[in-house]
Amino acid sequence: MEKGGVIYIMTNFSNTVLYTGVTNDLIRRVFEHKSGLDPKSFTFKYKISKLVYFESFHSIKEAIVREKQIKGGSRIKKEKLINSLNPAWKDLWDEVQNW
Repeated sequence: MEKGGVIYIMTNFSNTVLYTGVTNDLIRRVFEHKSGLDPKSFTFKYKISKLVYFESFHSIKEAIVREKQIKGGSRIKKEKLINSLNPAWKDLWDEVQNW
């Protein structure tokens, strides 16, 4: 059985940099970003630690297709997507941990 997938968007404290990713374990992946485990990573360099958007899918393949759509879009489209579900751009980490 194929495991589901999740796409997510994270940002830094001042919401100036956006990072879009895909995973089969959102809690683990966001924890990794927040922990700064890889000092050479993009998310570490730009202090990206705030989860502001996510969508879940039945399969990782569906999630990868959606991730590519989002990454291919403009920043304005990403902002509209975030604003549609999280207009305050609050960190959804606490919400996700209880998911």
